[in-house]
Amino acid sequence: MKSHTYFSIMADSGAEEELTPAYDIVVTKYKTIGDIVNNALKKVVEKAVAGETVRSLCELGDSFIVEETSKIFKKIKDLKKGIAFPTCLSINNCVCHFSPLRSDPDITLKDDDVVKIDMGGHIDGFIAVVAQTIVVGASADNKVTGRKADVIQAAHTCSEAALRKIKPGVQNYDITKLFQTISESFECKPVQGMLSHQLKQNTIDGEKSIIQNPTDDQRKDHKVSEVEVHEVYAIDVLVTTGEGKVKERDTRTTVFKKTDSAYNLKMKASRVLFSQVESKFQSMPFTLRAFEEEGKARMGVVECASHKLLEPYPVLYEKEGELVAQFKFTVLVMPTGSLRITQGVHHPEFYKTQYSVKDPEIKALLQLSANRKAAKKKRKKAASKAADAAEAVEDAEAPELVDESK
Repeated sequence: MKSHTYFSIMADSGAEEELTPAYDIVVTKYKTIGDIVNNALKKVVEKAVAGETVRSLCELGDSFIVEETSKIFKKIKDLKKGIAFPTCLSINNCVCHFSPLRSDPDITLKDDDVVKIDMGGHIDGFIAVVAQTIVVGASADNKVTGRKADVIQAAHTCSEAALRKIKPGVQNYDITKLFQTISESFECKPVQGMLSHQLKQNTIDGEKSIIQNPTDDQRKDHKVSEVEVHEVYAIDVLVTTGEGKVKERDTRTTVFKKTDSAYNLKMKASRVLFSQVESKFQSMPFTLRAFEEEGKARMGVVECASHKLLEPYPVLYEKEGELVAQFKFTVLVMPTGSLRITQGVHHPEFYKTQYSVKDPEIKALLQLSANRKAAKKKRKKAASKAADAAEAVEDAEAPELVDESK
């Protein structure tokens, strides 16, 4: 790994070289924001109890990331940091991107709700995202059973298998197949067309991606790609008890991201909003809740979105009565193995499902250690044993030496 400082990288490369985890300082930034995002998720999970509202939990996650990132890398002038994906809480059959504004109807959590918590942060454009599914009120003494347990364990197993699978040389469709096979083991399906994206500096949706449950048309359009060393991925698993076909309803879209499109905005509210987006969020997704004058932001976003200056993240739903679970983690593909920098705290003892993985190759994959240090220690031990065995064979086969001096 290269140990250049941030400034020497920029000086040596003329500010053109792509910064990746090949550099120590980049890995440090990824690990630092990963820790912050993990702690933000932990805070939200702790507060996600019956009687709490979705909006208050979204605000908690966002404020924690903003506050904690403000405390670090203070000496580097103009270094951008903060939210890379606003906190969203999507309940039961709501698939993703629910993050209500102060002017929107709120939702109060109830016992047994299936809650997907999704969020992200960045330091200097290096992004860490995470998502976890919980059931409100679940515990080791109050286990989750039935289809709730099935879908959550399916999604979590997909996530753990993907962590062990992703390494240099693996193709994106190898992981697609993994998601499909595991989901089927639990009588569930991956949500159709959802993507796990490569992450780059200032880019949350890189060119390489892993598609879940693609249709025939999506399979034709989606490029085959291969994982390479020093790449970063947001592995995002969404599994459903339903058919996997999702759609929008009348829920307001509140999360957007700036595009590279250009247009001369006509409305003052639109120009003000877009200027604030450029200065505060740049290319990172944001919520309209982050603007002080929410009403004006709601007005301005219409023209910006209609002329494709802002890309919407619509709130999506499965069929009523179905359940969706999500797990997401950020992973650095390193020469020494995959380094997961974000993850939730999943409690398998809270869930009792009648299903399990049957495929022998996937079962063997899941048995592999996800801990790089443990895996390295295991490899060294195995290598040492092999060396000892080889030495014993050599000793046994070596001719006996005769002392001719006698």
